[in-house]
Amino acid sequence: MNITVEDSLSLDSVDYDPIAHLNLLFSHPSTVSSVARVSSTLQQHKNELSRSITTLETTQAYGPDSSLERMQSAQAELASLFQRIESVRSRALQTERDITTMTADIKRLDGTKRNLTLSMTALKRLQMLTTAYERLRGLARTRQYRECAGLLQAVLELMRHFNSYRSIAQIAVLSRNVSELQRELLEQVCEDFEIAFSKGEVAARRGVLVEACLVMDALGDHAKTRMINWYVNTELREYRQVFRGNDEAGSLDNIGRRYAWFKRMLKTHEDEHAMIFPPHWRVNEMLAMSFCDGTREDFKGILEKSMRKTDAVKLDVNLLLSCLQETMDFEQGLERRFANEPRASIDTLSSSDDRVQNFNGSISVAFEPYLSLWVEYQDKALARLIPSYKTQPLLPADEEFTPQSVIPSALELFHFYKVTVAQCAKLSTGERLLDLTKTLAKYLDEYAQQVLLTFLQRGGAQGPPLHDIILVLNTADFWHTNTNQLEESIKKRIEQDMASQVDLSSQSDTFMGVASAAVLALVAKVELDCESAWREMKNTNWSRMDSVSDHSSYVGELLKHVNGKCEEVLPLVVKQQYARAFCDNLVEHLATTYISIVVQCRPVCETGAEQMLLDKYVLTKAFENLMSYHTASAQGIAEHGPPAAFIKRVNASMNRMDPLLKTLQVRPSPPEGLVQAYLIHIGDKSDTNFRKILEFKGVRKADQAHLIELFAIHREGPAAGGKQLVQSSPLLTPLLNSSSGGLGSVGAATGATVGVGAGMVAQTRFADAASLGEKLLNAARDGVERAGSGSGTGEKPTINENLKNIGNFFRRDIGGLGARFGKRDITPTGPADG
Repeated sequence: MNITVEDSLSLDSVDYDPIAHLNLLFSHPSTVSSVARVSSTLQQHKNELSRSITTLETTQAYGPDSSLERMQSAQAELASLFQRIESVRSRALQTERDITTMTADIKRLDGTKRNLTLSMTALKRLQMLTTAYERLRGLARTRQYRECAGLLQAVLELMRHFNSYRSIAQIAVLSRNVSELQRELLEQVCEDFEIAFSKGEVAARRGVLVEACLVMDALGDHAKTRMINWYVNTELREYRQVFRGNDEAGSLDNIGRRYAWFKRMLKTHEDEHAMIFPPHWRVNEMLAMSFCDGTREDFKGILEKSMRKTDAVKLDVNLLLSCLQETMDFEQGLERRFANEPRASIDTLSSSDDRVQNFNGSISVAFEPYLSLWVEYQDKALARLIPSYKTQPLLPADEEFTPQSVIPSALELFHFYKVTVAQCAKLSTGERLLDLTKTLAKYLDEYAQQVLLTFLQRGGAQGPPLHDIILVLNTADFWHTNTNQLEESIKKRIEQDMASQVDLSSQSDTFMGVASAAVLALVAKVELDCESAWREMKNTNWSRMDSVSDHSSYVGELLKHVNGKCEEVLPLVVKQQYARAFCDNLVEHLATTYISIVVQCRPVCETGAEQMLLDKYVLTKAFENLMSYHTASAQGIAEHGPPAAFIKRVNASMNRMDPLLKTLQVRPSPPEGLVQAYLIHIGDKSDTNFRKILEFKGVRKADQAHLIELFAIHREGPAAGGKQLVQSSPLLTPLLNSSSGGLGSVGAATGATVGVGAGMVAQTRFADAASLGEKLLNAARDGVERAGSGSGTGEKPTINENLKNIGNFFRRDIGGLGARFGKRDITPTGPADG
């Protein structure tokens, strides 16, 4: 909205600007003389406005539509409204009083009716109670217990309705009479039972006793408990007299007689007495419970007395173990018997409750302070078992081999461990269970070393049969998994403050070490089949080769043996991680052997080195497809090709020989070319190594001096292309320092490669299968020391320590497996807890 100058200078304007107006009126000094006239005009305007305001206020105040008049009208209306509200409230109160007056009689009639109904109901119940009481007394005198039971329940139910009326004399008398009748019935039933059992009339009076138990049920839990306690004490009286009052009968030597006596008594109970008592009373279970409680206290006293003896041997360990075993068998028999017993009850809630009594440990807990002897016995039992497993066949004659088969002794030992842990946990979850865990750990190590590894050392020069190796591999994997589960099971059972001391991880690593040894034994099978191909390679004249072909003849022969053996081995390896480990180690071993054969083929001319490089390329491409022979991997390889990680590993293993072969490819003339090739590919400053390369190439002694002189000059200059030279090549030095060119030194040179598994293969060509296990272990020790995992004490590791090292590093070989090797997986064996 635009504001004009005239609007801003009008006194009536909302946007009036006095400053602008004054500046306009007095824009020149000559206009000062008109100040008086301007002031007079403004005053006059002000007076007119005042008169106008006064006139408007008077008109508003006293006019026909004035505010005062409207206020007075509003007050009158409010007064009228309040009057109407008060009138309504008065009428509402009056209406309420009228309604109350009208309904008072109705309320009195309702109360009278209700009281009359209650009185009639109470009178009828009283009549029913009196009649039922009189009839119940008559039935009790004639011992009609079945009718008594039903009527007694009705009497007690009716009596509960009169609990609030006991201040009335007649009701109080009736209540006392009912209570007295209950007591008389209880004593009468107990007397009937005592007479029947004392006179041997149970069979004759069985019907009466069965009905009498219904009365005891109706009388309540206290009556039922009294009857059961009486019966149990009556049945066990002879047992307590015989075995507590006689030192000979009550000794540990006669523990079998105790259990035989109870079994006879329980059979008598079931044949003659069980049908008397209702099933939901569980009288047979109460008998067993009372027998166990008494026997446990007897054994505590006997064992304490035996330990206090000073004149002879305090306690016969064999007798103690025999008694403990017999006791645990007896407890397990009771547990099986009563755990499967059906529960019948008229009370739905009671019949659905779980049985609370557990007989495991109910007697044998008395032996807990002496369980260290029991642990020693288990130690001796295992000490006898382990040697026997060495002589057993890996599979029974009537059992057919499958790729999933496990050595039966492993299953037997696993079952023994489960049962033993479960038994010990029932007796003690403290020190004894921890001692047992240490014992079990010790024999796990012995089973791995003395049984499984021994099987791998059989077979002479040919090594163990292929099926035997697969069985050992499956068994080692079985125990690797179940050792972890056994540890978790014991930790759940043992006392919380001791759980941290339960550790079977070293045993798990030991079995993984055996699994790795089995994998390497499979590799040895392949290597043994390749001897003829390697022999052909060594017999080739590499120093006088004048042309390069697609590949040498030995390559086809080698691949035929490798592929044929892998096609035989890999379908038998069930788990993919072991198949991958086999392929990784096989490639590593073949690459190591290839380098060692190259060393033995000296001298090698330039064409020969080029042919070797081409042969290496053909072998590398063929080795990349080894995983396709494994059933579980074949489909994925067909769709997506070999795993990228496996291809990378194959190339890393096979390319280790490239520096040597590429150096051998360079001609000695011009001499600077050979020197530079050595500095680029080998990259060290060793005069000895350079001299060995010259001998390797067949350079004459007379020509070597000049080359060595050039090498000394160039190694200190920029001739290596800026490459940092080492003092001595870690690959070349062990190779060329070997005077015999044997494979042991070659393996040592190339052992520091990917993973300990590769190092183990590199240590030996498995020429002597009988000593395979020891060679594997020595290789593991060396591999651990190279990896910086040695203890640092300088002590020679034991066989078990080496096995653990193999397993530990074999599992950590992530680069070879693409995942953590040896991870826990679900097996059909189930958890180790009992």
